[in-house]
Amino acid sequence: MTKSTSSVAPARVVIVDDHPMVAEGVEAILQTYDDIDVIATLSDGRQIIEQVEALDPDVILLDLNMPGIGGLSTTEIILERRPETRILILSMHDSPEYISSALSHGAVGYVLKDVPTDEIKHAIDVVMTGQRYLCTGAQGSLTPSGDGAREQLTNREQTILLQLAQGKSNKAVASALDISVRTVETHRANIKRKLGISSTAGLTRYAMEHGVLQGTGVQL
Repeated sequence: MTKSTSSVAPARVVIVDDHPMVAEGVEAILQTYDDIDVIATLSDGRQIIEQVEALDPDVILLDLNMPGIGGLSTTEIILERRPETRILILSMHDSPEYISSALSHGAVGYVLKDVPTDEIKHAIDVVMTGQRYLCTGAQGSLTPSGDGAREQLTNREQTILLQLAQGKSNKAVASALDISVRTVETHRANIKRKLGISSTAGLTRYAMEHGVLQGTGVQL
């Protein structure tokens, strides 16, 4: 392969997949590009969550279905700790539900495992420029937006909504969930945007009407 003359540092990539043949195959292909540095290959979500700050990756190629912590929860937790990380889902599932969920949880791209290997490289190049990337198969499966459907809350957002609906402050929520106040504020803003609600009272009312507070013993 022709060596690049660019002085730009290679993209630091981590592959997270519990299927060794998939992970090793993708790594072998990506290592042939001199503008990509595969710095780790891990087998589950917990490993990348524990090591993400030390590894400091630019892009994480992440499988959705893994034992223990799944890809969606892994995505949320990683982005809470390192919001600048670009998470590119590498999955065998092409259903709109999987793709929409991945994007709503913060992934910046979605690539099917059966795409040509050079498309994975192209996807990394695209997300490194700050753009979103959907492979051809994923684009065809994703239903058009604008049909009036409300964007769903992620599991983490539902957890934070419950905390806020109980009357807790941003600081108290941050302490309870071991995250920063700024992260709580970001989640809170996203929850309000998705639900079309502008006030804390509105969030509490939504939580009551939709059963979010059921079984918590909270009296409002």
